[in-house]
Amino acid sequence: MSDPEEPRFNSLTERIAALNKQKAFNPTPTSPAATPTAKRRPPPAPPVPQPEAHGTASSPSSPPILLGTSQPIVPSRPTRTNMPPPLPRRDTQSSITSNGSVSTVEKKIPPPLPERTNSASSGYATPPLPRRTSASSTTYLSVRRNSASSELSQHSNVSTSSLGRTISSNTSYTSTGSTPRTRILAPATWDPSCLPALPPSKRELEAKAKEEAAVEAAAKEARSQEIKAQQATRMAEARANRNSALPAPAGRPNLPPRLPSRPARSPGLSPTPPPGLAQEEESKPMPRKLPPGTVRGFGSGLAAKSPPIPSQRPQVPSRSSSTEDAPPPVPLSSRPTAALIEAVSASAAVRQHNGNDDLNGNDCCWVCRDWSGPDAVGAQFPRQSLPRHDPVGHLARGLCDPFPSYDDKARAVFTWCHHNIAYDTVSFFNHNVRHHTVEDTIFSGLAVCQGYAETYKAIANRAGLECVVVGGHGKGFGHEPLKRGQRAPPAKPDGHAWNAVRVDGGAWKLIDACWGAGHICSAANLYKKEFSPREFTLPNEKFGARHFPRDPSHQFRSDGRTVSWEEYYTGGIDGEPVQWFSTGDQEGIAQDSLEPKVKEISVSSGQVTRFQFSQNCEHWTSEKAGLGRPALFLLSIHGLDGRKDDIVPIETNGYWHWVDVNARDLGAPGQTVEILKLETMDNRDARGVTAKEFLSKRGRVGMSWSYIAKWTLV
Repeated sequence: MSDPEEPRFNSLTERIAALNKQKAFNPTPTSPAATPTAKRRPPPAPPVPQPEAHGTASSPSSPPILLGTSQPIVPSRPTRTNMPPPLPRRDTQSSITSNGSVSTVEKKIPPPLPERTNSASSGYATPPLPRRTSASSTTYLSVRRNSASSELSQHSNVSTSSLGRTISSNTSYTSTGSTPRTRILAPATWDPSCLPALPPSKRELEAKAKEEAAVEAAAKEARSQEIKAQQATRMAEARANRNSALPAPAGRPNLPPRLPSRPARSPGLSPTPPPGLAQEEESKPMPRKLPPGTVRGFGSGLAAKSPPIPSQRPQVPSRSSSTEDAPPPVPLSSRPTAALIEAVSASAAVRQHNGNDDLNGNDCCWVCRDWSGPDAVGAQFPRQSLPRHDPVGHLARGLCDPFPSYDDKARAVFTWCHHNIAYDTVSFFNHNVRHHTVEDTIFSGLAVCQGYAETYKAIANRAGLECVVVGGHGKGFGHEPLKRGQRAPPAKPDGHAWNAVRVDGGAWKLIDACWGAGHICSAANLYKKEFSPREFTLPNEKFGARHFPRDPSHQFRSDGRTVSWEEYYTGGIDGEPVQWFSTGDQEGIAQDSLEPKVKEISVSSGQVTRFQFSQNCEHWTSEKAGLGRPALFLLSIHGLDGRKDDIVPIETNGYWHWVDVNARDLGAPGQTVEILKLETMDNRDARGVTAKEFLSKRGRVGMSWSYIAKWTLV
C-alpha cells in the first residue's frame, strides 16, 4: 500500500490558509463536561479563492470545492508510516493524534491562588505597620522578648509588608511551639539613659578647676596653721627643756614634826612641868630654817644632804624683839650685774624688732645669722661613707636630728649637697642627660639641677620637713639677656629646677641647691665647686629675679604679688643688665641694689652718673662674715675722651657705697668702667686700707684688685 500523496500548494498563501482551516476544524464534544472552560479564539478569516489552471487535472487527493458555500471543507490528511514532526501549535486547545486527526485536548489549568482570609480564620495574619512614635515620646517597651526569639527591625518589617511577601521562619515573631501573639509591640526605641555622658564643657572644667584650687588653698592654709602650731609647741618644749637644764633652786623643806619638851636631866627624874608653862612654850614660834644650798663644782646641781636630826632639841637662844621681826638678808650672790641687765634688755629689743625668737640665740635675719653649726654638720657625712641600705634615712637622721629648728635642718641638707654632689658637665654638654634615682645620685655624686632638687627633697621629707620640687626657668648658664628694644620671647618656663621648703614659722623658703654648690665656667665649660650661701639666704622676692616657676603659685612672695613672664625676663629694664661677678656675693653686696642697672652708659648725656650699691642687709659686716676688716672699693675710669686712666675711691657709710662722676669723664665710647675691690697693696692684704692711704700710695707701690661689676660706654 502506497503512501498517500501530500497535498500540494501553488503558493505560500494557500498553504497558510490550509493550515488555518485545519486548526479551525474541531469536532463537536460528546458531553458538556468535556467542553473546556477556557474561551475559544475566533476562527481565522477564509482564504482568497484561486482560479484553476487550464490543462491541469485535479489531484485525486484534492478536496472538492463546493460552490455556494462560505467555508470550504478540507479533507483529512492521509496517514503514512513515518510522520513528520507536527507543526508548532499556536494554542493548547487542539492536538494532532497519531493518525493525523485533530482532537481537542483539555489544557491543565494551574491551581488557583489561595484566597486571602481574615485574621480570625488564620493565626498568621499579616502584621499591621508599626505605630510611628514622636521624637519626644518617653514611653518605652516594658516587655522584652526571650533571647531565643528573633525580631524584625522596623526597616525590614516595613519592606516586607510593602512588597507583599510573607515573613520567613528565620524572622518569625514567636519561637517554635509557642502560642502566636495577638498583640504585636512596636520596636524598642533607644533609652537616653543608656547614652554615654557628654564630655564636660569648658565652663564646667573652669568651675571644677576653680573649686579644686579653692579646696587645695584651704588645705594648704590648714596645713600651714597645723605646722605653725606644731612648731610653736616644739619651741615651747625646747624653752622648757632649756630652762629645766639650769640648776633649779631647791624647794623649801617642810618643818620637822615638833618634839615634846625634854628636861636637861633624865626623863625619869624630871618633874612634870606645870600645864601653864607647857602651853606657853608651845605658843612660842619656832625659828625658820633656810633651805640648804646647792653644791657647786663637779657636783653642781646636786642638793647637799640635810644634817641628821639631833637626839635632843637644842635650846633656842633668846632674841630681842627688834631682831626677831627683821626680814632675812637679801642674797647678793645671785644679783645680776648692770652689764648683764643691759645685754638682756638689748637682746629683747632686737628680738622684738626682728620678730624672730630663735632657739640658738641668733636674733637676726638669715643673711646675718650664724650658720656655722649646720654647715659643720653638713660636712661630716661624705657620700663614700654612707651605707648602701637606706642612705636617705641615714642622711636625714645625721643631718637634721641634731637641730630642733627647721631653718637649721634645711641649711644642713643644703650644705651637704655642696660637699657631695657635683654638676654632671659631661652629660650636660653631650646632651645625654638621663633621669637617675636619688640613691644613684647620692652614690655617684653627679647630677644636674633636677637631681639636686630631687635629692634635697628626699632627705628633707625623710627628716620631717615639708619640701617640694619647683620646675621653671632660670637665668643661669646659657641665658642670653635682651638687648635694648628687644621684647621678651614667648613664655617657656622650663630647663631648671629648685626647691621650696617650709621653715620656722610655717613660711615657704625658696632655695637652689644646684647653684649653691658651684657654677660652670663659660670659658672652658668646666664645673667650679664653690659654695654660694646666697642661694639659701636670699629673700623670695630677690630669689625670683633669676627664677621663674612653671606654677605661678610657687613664687611665694611676701607681698602676695605674682610676677609676669615679661617682667621677669626683662628685669624691669630696657636693655642688657650690668655684668656681675661673684666677688660681689662674697663681699655681701646686694646685686639688685647696683646702679646703674643697664650695662650701657652714654658718655654724651652731659649728666652726672652715680654708681652705688649696698650690703645685703643692715646687719651684715665683714667681721661677722669672717672676712676681717672692711674692704676698699674703687671705680676705674678713663678720663675725658679716654685719654687719662684713673681709679677713684668709693665713699661709704658702712651700708651704702657711692661715687658721682661726670659722664664725659668716664671715657670714650667702646671703653668699659668697672667697680673694683682692692685685694693687695704693697704685697700685703688690703683689708682695712682707707681711701686716704690708697691715694697716698697710688702709683708708688704694687696693687692688685678683683672685679665686682662692669659697664660699657656708648
